[in-house]
Amino acid sequence: MFPKEFRYSPRNLIDLLTEMKDTSELMVDLAYSAMVYDDEDIAEEVLNLEDKMDTLDYHMKMAAMLSTRRVDEAEELLGVLKVAASSENISNAAGDIAKIVLMNMGIPMELKVALREAEETIVRATVAAESVMAGRTLGDLELDIETGMWVIAIRRSEDWIYDPDKETRIRQGDVLIARGHDEGVPLFFEMATTRKFIPREIEHDKGLKDLEHAVDIIVDMKNMSELSIGLAYSAILFDNEDIAYEVSALESEMDSMKYELQHWVLETAKHVEDVNTLRGILHLASASEAISDAAYGIADTVLRDIELHPIITLAVRNSEEVITRLQVEKCSPIVGKTFSELKLETETGLHVMAIKRAERWVYAPKGNTVVQAGDMLIARGSRIGEGALIEMCECKLRQ
Repeated sequence: MFPKEFRYSPRNLIDLLTEMKDTSELMVDLAYSAMVYDDEDIAEEVLNLEDKMDTLDYHMKMAAMLSTRRVDEAEELLGVLKVAASSENISNAAGDIAKIVLMNMGIPMELKVALREAEETIVRATVAAESVMAGRTLGDLELDIETGMWVIAIRRSEDWIYDPDKETRIRQGDVLIARGHDEGVPLFFEMATTRKFIPREIEHDKGLKDLEHAVDIIVDMKNMSELSIGLAYSAILFDNEDIAYEVSALESEMDSMKYELQHWVLETAKHVEDVNTLRGILHLASASEAISDAAYGIADTVLRDIELHPIITLAVRNSEEVITRLQVEKCSPIVGKTFSELKLETETGLHVMAIKRAERWVYAPKGNTVVQAGDMLIARGSRIGEGALIEMCECKLRQ
């Protein structure tokens, strides 16, 4: 394999860091999509994006070196480089997930189905001729608000459109890959296909003892790794040590879960004819744990009291997926309601990652969690969804 030539061209540090953050998060979504649907084309594109991340990393380091002349300037950019390196590590882990497909590693069908029902799930749907989506742009459709789902990729004949924007026009026959809350899947699927969504049911493999337990661990690891990324960027955006410590706790818990899963694989291997059927589970667990490690690397900039350069917060704020913080007032109409009743994900397209209540934090709130006056919500999603969440929570003027 011939060495790749690198040519430096001046780039803005904020733009570079924003692009690295967006690309690494897109890669995680695409990697899980490739694995769940056994799609080699998406897996190959993940590896192409990994090469792109390597180039961005080079540009970031060059730009940082050229912009410093004194020790104090170098110290200010230390946190920027640490966040960039962590984004690069996230992309490497996503590449490892994609290789599960390209190397034909064994992944039980039960796991693929379960991952489609994770907290932030992935769905694939083909646009029908009579679909309301056909002929309209993503900006017109506002799918994040209407369904709680976000289109991350489109397959059009033999071509792929990755990370489409609001100007992208949907056509009949397009295969849409979307990410979002599981409650939005039926809405999105029916809107695209005009058919009712029917969850797939499968019979469990009797040869794999306690497979359901292993699947539960993997799904939890996926949820926790993605939560770790969101919380890590929240920690640096709001310069909050409490959130950063939670990322550290999640990283430790992920280690324990990986060890538990490794033990299950070793025990189960004695009862299966082909141990290759278990390779993918081990590989996926290691990659998920690596994502949480990288997220901790981002949060560590807060815990080590490294000065947070304005570039970091600007890059996070300029990202395609925004992180927002909202204080719930006493007069807010959402006070006293549960998350299941509010359906924030499908109504706004934003996923609430955490709630600060008095002096404690509630992470990954459940459907039965009741919103209280004074709660501080931390959510992530689209800019349009951010406005919808603010409108949904704001106090209504008396007539």
